[in-house]
Amino acid sequence: MKAVFDLTSSLPLSPSPSHYCRTTAIFTPSRDLIASTSTALGGAFSSCRTHLTHFPHHTSSFSPLRCNVRKTVPDQVMAPTDKQDPRIPKISKAIRVIPDFPKPGILFQDITTLLLDTKAFKDTIDLFVERYRGKDISVVAGIEARGFIFGPPIALAIGAKFVPMRKPKKLPGEVISEEYSLEYGTDKIEMHVGAVEAGERALVIDDLIATGGTLCAAIRLLERVGVEVVECACVIELDGLKGRERLGDKPLFVLVNAEG
Repeated sequence: MKAVFDLTSSLPLSPSPSHYCRTTAIFTPSRDLIASTSTALGGAFSSCRTHLTHFPHHTSSFSPLRCNVRKTVPDQVMAPTDKQDPRIPKISKAIRVIPDFPKPGILFQDITTLLLDTKAFKDTIDLFVERYRGKDISVVAGIEARGFIFGPPIALAIGAKFVPMRKPKKLPGEVISEEYSLEYGTDKIEMHVGAVEAGERALVIDDLIATGGTLCAAIRLLERVGVEVVECACVIELDGLKGRERLGDKPLFVLVNAEG
């Protein structure tokens, strides 16, 4: 695992693999691993992210390699960090990599060990807060489930509200939803109606980006109601699955890069 600040690099466009798996793991495509399960909020603190999201070659109205979202105006993009922060290698070291879990061929990126290390966990939150404080961000949207771990402390520190973006039928009351592609069908991400207002500026956060499908859905959902998505942020990026490429022009900020 290599630890870097990387905001502007772009992976070359190449044919997509047979299918992708969005999970906190480095995934080796295999037909016998096609699955789709879901976890409740409590699963955010388990050692395994069990929601697997697959993306076919052509099953939806939007490109599987690009995220149909509004382009970010150049002067709105925050500058990349040029100098390596000494906290980053310590954060990377605190993330445990478990081979062949939960299936053979998977290198599982276990953030529970990061949460056990109070210094590394605090440094993780601090790095995001330092980047986004004073940027007029009023919404931090966290993606279920582990975006719920990092999103609230960041939101509190920068004076923003936290908006949970959940799997279907997890939020009470009236919701608005956005559909995204699975290997053999679709899934949805939802948020409460009235949670955000047109003209607000949002940060979308999750623990890890693999193929970027769920992040794209979150961005589209926010933009549908007139919210400006300033940037996406993740602790870990799996490079080989080209999630950054799928986001297109939408800025992505990560702390740790891992092979995927």
